[in-house]
Amino acid sequence: MRTHKIMVVDDEPDLQMLILQKFRKKIHNDDYEFYFAENGQEALDLLNVTSDISLILSDINMPKMDGLTLLQKLQEKEEQALKTVIVSAYGDMENIRTAMNRGAFDFVTKPIDFTDLEVTIERGLKEIHYIRENLKQKNLLNSVQQDLDTASRIQQKILPQDFPAFPDRKEFQVYAEMHTAKEVGGDFYDFFMIDDNHLGFVIGDVSGKGVPASIYMAVSRTMLKAIASQLKDPAECLQTVNTMLIPESDLTTFVTIFYGVLNTDTGVVKYCNGGHNLPYHMKDDGSVVQVENTEGLLLGKIEPIQFQTKEIQLKPGEKMFLYTDGLTEAMNENDEMYEDERVEEYLRTHSKDSDGKLLRGIIVDTLKFMNKAHQSDDITLLVMEYVGRE
Repeated sequence: MRTHKIMVVDDEPDLQMLILQKFRKKIHNDDYEFYFAENGQEALDLLNVTSDISLILSDINMPKMDGLTLLQKLQEKEEQALKTVIVSAYGDMENIRTAMNRGAFDFVTKPIDFTDLEVTIERGLKEIHYIRENLKQKNLLNSVQQDLDTASRIQQKILPQDFPAFPDRKEFQVYAEMHTAKEVGGDFYDFFMIDDNHLGFVIGDVSGKGVPASIYMAVSRTMLKAIASQLKDPAECLQTVNTMLIPESDLTTFVTIFYGVLNTDTGVVKYCNGGHNLPYHMKDDGSVVQVENTEGLLLGKIEPIQFQTKEIQLKPGEKMFLYTDGLTEAMNENDEMYEDERVEEYLRTHSKDSDGKLLRGIIVDTLKFMNKAHQSDDITLLVMEYVGRE
């Protein structure tokens, strides 16, 4: 029987002793062999000299190189038969969502429940065994390319591509852009008329990559659009979508969604946020502010969740700018992220640009910032402008 090599990356000295104590039987029976590193850089160095590491258990907060940066580096290695489990503080959904988008297999929370950890490790090892067996049967490069091509076709086929989207409607404008990464993810956007004077618009981000993420994205988008035609309240809509997504999800799949409804007569936008990046309100005085958050978490993971609807008033000429975290988390060669501050500055200085020019411009600015760095996630943008009635 194969001995599974597991690396623990954590700067707490007590954890090494706890791991060795809790898994002593597995170690004695040659089921597990543990390696330890105190930070992400040590982990990468150890990977370079140690073959067949199956699974990495990594803390997020560490000196020299944290767990999220380590995930970024591991993703660039494109190691199919290596899974990472992240250790996070309880309730730290922002870091958990970032970790899952960067390829983490699963997460456990502190204080660590070692029974839960063992179950998570066993699931990860089973997944790795399945991957290794498949790699023996087919050419990996062809398989990955086929997967990416299929995922890309799914994305392109179902997302609106024609602009202006509603040429006969003068009260509003809506425009969207997507710059896909090499490894296609589960970003999506959509917009649709609920009735003659209500426009629904949505942006979302599914965890994971490739065909599974694209299929889950298509399911999420279809569910929301169908439910929105029956439930005008955004919170009720996301509540229903979450309930319907639970049976479709596995333990590591979820989606973040921001959904808004514009009253085309008044400029009032009612909205609900499901764990997504908060959009920006581009005001007529040139200022740029994020909208207030609402109650609600990511969808497809937990039930029940309480969602909440809030509203803002758009004046004629004001816009809402929606985006996925592929924008703010785009990294350059120095491991610096584009971040919210650069987004806000760009929106302020280009507030008078047309909608299409605004989105294309910020993508170009992001790519210039990244320079030659690897793009690890799709960059998806949507802008909705309220023009008003004449």
